[in-house]
Amino acid sequence: MIQDAYVEHLVKRKTPPYAIAVKVLLGILFAVALFMALTTYIGILVLLAVCALSYFVLLNLNIEFEYLYIDGQLSIDKILNRNKRKKMLECDKDSLLMLAPLDSYVLKDYEGTGVKVIDCSSGRADAKKYAFIYQSGQQRMKVIIEPNDRLLQCIRNTTPRKVVL
Repeated sequence: MIQDAYVEHLVKRKTPPYAIAVKVLLGILFAVALFMALTTYIGILVLLAVCALSYFVLLNLNIEFEYLYIDGQLSIDKILNRNKRKKMLECDKDSLLMLAPLDSYVLKDYEGTGVKVIDCSSGRADAKKYAFIYQSGQQRMKVIIEPNDRLLQCIRNTTPRKVVL
């Protein structure tokens, strides 16, 4: 009997070191724009522009990645500031070429010119990172992830020859 594989794993991206400086700078910009809005008409436009800029910058400072594996289909979503979700990629087991640790020699055979690299990891130096190579049309993609043991085992159970642990 084949058991349905379902694994969900959430990885929080490390907060960049410049995040505090950016927040302070945005606070100062907001205070200046608010003062301008109270004194001039153009200040209202500046205030609206600073508010829009702050929204997009703060949205991209807090990022999480959700790995979802369901019956041979790996889906990676980028979650911005815990409220906005963006689909990064979907890969089925037939288009998966190889999954191996990032420093594995096995990946060298699949890497070459024109390989697009997508980093969906936390960015921490001490994390155990894996890379999977898959074919999307004519484009070969290398995706860097941080799977847990359960996710690795599910992928290995569905495609044992394409996974190196």
